[in-house]
Amino acid sequence: MNWFPRLPREIEEESFRRIEAQADWRNLSPEEWAVARRMIHTTGDFEYLKNVRFHPQAIAAGIAALRQRRPVIADTRMLQAGISTGRLTGLGVEIICLMDDPEVVREAKRREITRAAVAIEQALAKISRGIVAVGNAPTALLRLLELLAAGAPPPALIVGVPVGFVNAAESKEILSRQDCPFITVLGPKGGSAVAASIINALAILIQTEKSA
Repeated sequence: MNWFPRLPREIEEESFRRIEAQADWRNLSPEEWAVARRMIHTTGDFEYLKNVRFHPQAIAAGIAALRQRRPVIADTRMLQAGISTGRLTGLGVEIICLMDDPEVVREAKRREITRAAVAIEQALAKISRGIVAVGNAPTALLRLLELLAAGAPPPALIVGVPVGFVNAAESKEILSRQDCPFITVLGPKGGSAVAASIINALAILIQTEKSA
């Protein structure tokens, strides 16, 4: 094997150099590209560049929410684990996941629905103007959209990239047609790592502005 050790920073820089050499991102703003580039870096999949969708206010809304120390609501522990806690802690932002909260577990069992859907209900009711990130469960995103359609106060930003073959593509298509700021990827692809990469990219944009 022809390889040699590199520092993590050097590996990331080389990865981004190769991504930029292969990707045509002229249809995106520089800030949108910073998010999409990290999604590609996380997955090794250039198809994300074709299928990513940004609400016109998505980047500004997400950055504003983090600056205002609004919480990030994660649909799963896996997504929570993928978010850079150091970056968010530095911004004073809390990451909340209620998936395994005992009250959520009991309520989901009683109503015979997914814990992800109940967790979104309870988090949205308790937390105002945060960022909701869904990387795994289409039921969480669909329930969120139902609540918003019924008049629930909207979050600052919805990161909706659930993965799968049952309702994942459908939930993201619905998300892309509503007014609340969102970032999504059409089709069945997505996942917790992708959702976490989007949150991380927003935090990095803030850090980049501070150091400029």
